[in-house]
Amino acid sequence: MRIAELLKHKGATVATVSPGTTVTELLAGLARHNIGAMVVVAPDGSLAGIVSERDVVRRLHDHGPAVLDGPVADIMTKLVATCTPDDPIDRLSVLMTERRIRHVPVLAEGRLAGIVSIGDVVKTRMEQLERSQEQLEAYIAQG
Repeated sequence: MRIAELLKHKGATVATVSPGTTVTELLAGLARHNIGAMVVVAPDGSLAGIVSERDVVRRLHDHGPAVLDGPVADIMTKLVATCTPDDPIDRLSVLMTERRIRHVPVLAEGRLAGIVSIGDVVKTRMEQLERSQEQLEAYIAQG
């Protein structure tokens, strides 16, 4: 299965912030959307980074509560792992495991086309396994 199929079912909506958004505003957005990360988009629409709950917690630990008033640009991950709609989900799951990341933006022709979380990957894999089991049971029942 390809990332495009996953996005067809999940949807391509991506919660984004600008680099100048404060960390406090970021946290409000994460809570409002019930998500764990947001893509950081530069004013020209290009991918500037990604920022997660984990980034916030680590910077709070290192620098204290002053981080909350600072911009997302100060805490975001700038070297972002990405994928394309044509990439297989299995390859993405390997990338997520090896790099220990939970969110990967999807880029189509250099533009943001969606985001995939580790939860999306696991859900898709479970659905595939359930379909395989149903097919095997139907095959066995045919005798």
